[in-house]
Formats: sequence, structure tokens, C-alpha cells
Amino acid sequence: MARASLRENIIEAAVDRFHSHGYAATGVKDITDAAGAPKGSFYNHFESKEALAVVALERYGASRRLDMLTDDSVAPLARVRRHFEFLRDENLEAGFARGCMVGDMAVEVADHSEALRAGVFESFTYWREALAAAILDAQEAGEVSKAQDAATLAAFVLNAWEGTLIATRTDRSAKPFESFFTIVFGVVLR
Repeated sequence: MARASLRENIIEAAVDRFHSHGYAATGVKDITDAAGAPKGSFYNHFESKEALAVVALERYGASRRLDMLTDDSVAPLARVRRHFEFLRDENLEAGFARGCMVGDMAVEVADHSEALRAGVFESFTYWREALAAAILDAQEAGEVSKAQDAATLAAFVLNAWEGTLIATRTDRSAKPFESFFTIVFGVVLR
């Protein structure tokens, strides 16, 4: 098996550190220490911590299992539910200690860094579009009402999800997940 490159190790460490500690609380030394890399080597691969954070957002987004939303072997509404069940289970495994890195970056630094704001915007746009496509499929299959367009529903569901993650972290409870699934799948996506 090929050995991971130093750049890849730094990216993986950055995703983990940004996700668990946030952008501001994570220094370049924290990242290089976690990657097992000398601090000086960081700048051979990245212009700045901000530039690394943009790459980390992309890498994190790739781990969100958006492919679940396009799996045509599963009924459309079931795809949407499975996607959020995957994300819920991941958060339960983390013991309510992590939310969504994209949402966290949006709150923490998007107002202070145009590069990170753009990265957050792109991440949410890609996710929202994938979700909207699955909801549209569910509407066309007769699983979801066409009273609202799929893009509006997707935006609402994504916003509700991000709020749910905040609530689970503050409550240290799965109860907000129960509310999300009850309202989203029992009321909004009907």
C-alpha cells in the first residue's frame, strides 16, 4: 500500500482539527503535529492556514456521502432519509462533540475571510443542489407534494439540519434529531 503523502496527511489532520476544535482554535502547529510533519513543511504545500481550510472544506464535503442522494436503486425519499440518518449516526458516534464543519466555518469565519466564505457557500450550494435533485425525484415519484418547489424544500431541510446540529451539541441529546426526522419526513416532505 502506498504511503500517504505529507500533503495528504496535513489535509486529513486539518479536517479533523478544524472539525473538532474550529478554525480559530486550530493553529498550523496543531495541524502539523497531528500530521506528523515539521511545521516548516506546511508552507511547502499551502500558502496559508486559510488556503488549507478551503481544501479541508472540499475534503470534508466529499465525506458527506452525497452519493447516497443519487443512488437510483433506492426510492428518492428513502435516499434523502438515509443520507440524514448517516449524518445523524456520525454525530451520535462523536458524542455530540462535532457538528457540521461547513456550518461551523460559516458561523466562525465566513464574515472575516472571503476565501472561506466562498468555500462555505460552494459547499452548501453543492449539498443543497444534490438534496434538491433527490427531492425533485421524490416529487416526480409522487412521494412528496409539489406544493413547494424542490429547491425551496432543500434549502429549508438543510437549514433545519444545521439548526438541529446546534441543538444536539448544546443539549447533548439526540432529541433534536427526533424532532428533525418527525417534522421533515412527517410534515415537510410529504
